[in-house]
Amino acid sequence: MRIGLLGGAFNPPHEGHLKLARLALEHLNLDELRFVPTALSPHKPNAGDPGADARLRLLGEALTGFDPRCRVEPMEVQRGGTSYTVDTLEALAGREPGQSWILLMGSDQLPGLATWRRPERIFELASAAVALRPGAPFLLPEVPGLHPSTTWSGRPGELVALPATELDLASSNLRIHLQASPDEDPGGIPPRVLGTIRTENLYR
Repeated sequence: MRIGLLGGAFNPPHEGHLKLARLALEHLNLDELRFVPTALSPHKPNAGDPGADARLRLLGEALTGFDPRCRVEPMEVQRGGTSYTVDTLEALAGREPGQSWILLMGSDQLPGLATWRRPERIFELASAAVALRPGAPFLLPEVPGLHPSTTWSGRPGELVALPATELDLASSNLRIHLQASPDEDPGGIPPRVLGTIRTENLYR
């Protein structure tokens, strides 16, 4: 199977995440796409985090009625502690041998890719698909074993481009808006997610 992995805090999940998922499903011939919420991000703090359980619920709401090939992978939340991609990939490869994995990300993540824990091991196990984000050009990072490709063959180590999401959304900005104006729709949050945020009084 060809499986996409979209990781992040999803704090909260928004339409930009869903648009990236749609692009990946359309362009990568995926059999399945898993959203992988972090327990604790090694790259940036989970500011204003309502807790992993709440983020899991919000993500579940975001995927309700979405593409049936998509689901939540709770491995990192269940493992706890700081979430490292290499640990997750090794655990997935051990649990589900023979699958083809591809990481989904925005181009703003590319400059820091070489600083991830054991990046060379990551790309022994998976490939990466990158969607352009505003102000973040597509720059090839210097990571052993990673090379550009026009399409994803299913083999690890390939870096392929996806179209831009054309949605300049950031969870941090949405949290600020929700805190400042809790009764106002900030835009970009799926209605079911926004409903749960208000019902549970999150981000206040």
